[in-house]
Amino acid sequence: MLLSSNLYATNGYFSHGYGAKSKSMAGACTAMTVGTMCAAINPASLVHSGNRMDYGFALFAPSRGFTANNDASPIGPPNGPASIPAGTYDSTNDLFVIPHFGYNYMLDDQSSIGVAVYGNGGMNTEYDSAVFRNFGNPMMPSSMASSPTGIDLMQMFIGVTYSRKINAQHSVGITPILAIQAFEAQGLQPFTMFSRHPSNVTNNGHDLSYGGGVRIGWLGKITDTLSLGASYQTKLLMSEFDDYKGLFAEEGNFDIPATFNLGLAYKVIPAVTLAFDYQRIQYSGVKSMSNASDVIFMPRQTLLGTDDGLGFGWEDVNIYKFGVQWEYSPKLTLRAGYSHADEAFTGTQGLFNTLAPAVVRSHYSFGFTTPISDSMELNLAFSYMPNEELDGSNPNTGPQSGYLEMSQYELVFGIGMKF
Repeated sequence: MLLSSNLYATNGYFSHGYGAKSKSMAGACTAMTVGTMCAAINPASLVHSGNRMDYGFALFAPSRGFTANNDASPIGPPNGPASIPAGTYDSTNDLFVIPHFGYNYMLDDQSSIGVAVYGNGGMNTEYDSAVFRNFGNPMMPSSMASSPTGIDLMQMFIGVTYSRKINAQHSVGITPILAIQAFEAQGLQPFTMFSRHPSNVTNNGHDLSYGGGVRIGWLGKITDTLSLGASYQTKLLMSEFDDYKGLFAEEGNFDIPATFNLGLAYKVIPAVTLAFDYQRIQYSGVKSMSNASDVIFMPRQTLLGTDDGLGFGWEDVNIYKFGVQWEYSPKLTLRAGYSHADEAFTGTQGLFNTLAPAVVRSHYSFGFTTPISDSMELNLAFSYMPNEELDGSNPNTGPQSGYLEMSQYELVFGIGMKF
């Protein structure tokens, strides 16, 4: 179900949280135990969740696009640089449904096993026009750009977690992860001239990639009021996108970056908990994402599909998350959060990142939990990601400048069941 839904960028292309409770605190749950979906951040938390199931869906509304300024060189190809026709380009498709599911079963008082199904933020754009039409060679019809232009990256994860209490204060967890991703590119024909595999650059439909890795975690109750948590997810090693081996570096390799999280939760008073998380996403470990894209395209050069082929120029991202939980009454628990991330890339990488304008950096969120029976609860979260702009230019477009922009809204509904 997740793979059939288009997912969109948040922290780079990672989601800021998983499930309604986590997202209502901007994802700050490395040291929290608020349900089964927090196992997607720290598997050590699952043993504290008891026998329960969480499921729901998000209504996600992203707005993304770019503007190409009217300051291009008056001398175009073949004697001058190419340019993107001046104007504002808005990606279509602005409302999507994204489900999630988590389940935990206590094997005994000290251990549990559970499963979670969730998705990353992903990347998607679809522009109605042929954005790169000025980059083609009229003498080579196969290099003339078609429309629409854009990419679609979807990622789904299935994690099976074993979590165990070491003693009354500490627990650990391990989650083998199966990952499935799909990718499609459209309208990139002008770049086939610079690819090792020209027929595997664009317009080949969706291609699937499979792989996996492991997440490990620790959760410690240091005092009656202070908890600490840490987790690490290995790089998920994925099979190549064979249909796009002429686009991505290393002939279609698109592994999923390693991440690690550090968190603390502090009870100011018994009813109020403050949470802080630090997360780092290591995009530099994936060449298709981290290789620079601000390299000048020259005739007879091979720049795509090689080990050092062009990427998106993304850097490692540091994310700081703050959350608060207030158990206002037995009938109502309130939550709120804020997170802020580094820029994933600089303005000089803007040309290729018109396909993935992941410039959102801040998240504001709030939500609540209320029981609807003795064994069932309703969870709701709302997140607002204000519009961010990133100015840039690229040597391939000469003096032309422009900017990328993105904003997002998300409403998450969830049901929690204890049994």
